Amino acid sequence: MTTDSIHWFTSSYSENGGACVEVGAGLIASHGVVPVRDSKNPGGPVLDVTAPAFASFVAGVRAGRFGAL
Repeated sequence: MTTDSIHWFTSSYSENGGACVEVGAGLIASHGVVPVRDSKNPGGPVLDVTAPAFASFVAGVRAGRFGAL
């Protein structure tokens, strides 16, 4: 799978400080994964997270389980 065919986006809740991750759309249904990469290094490695694991992570963020950095 190449990163060229993935539509990448950053959350609208991200600050403009550049310390963000980007999430790839379009592979959840077909491959069951959510690609994640560092927004500062778009040509760098991509971490493929299972859809259930990513959903759990997002739920944890929304619930405030990870605190402020």
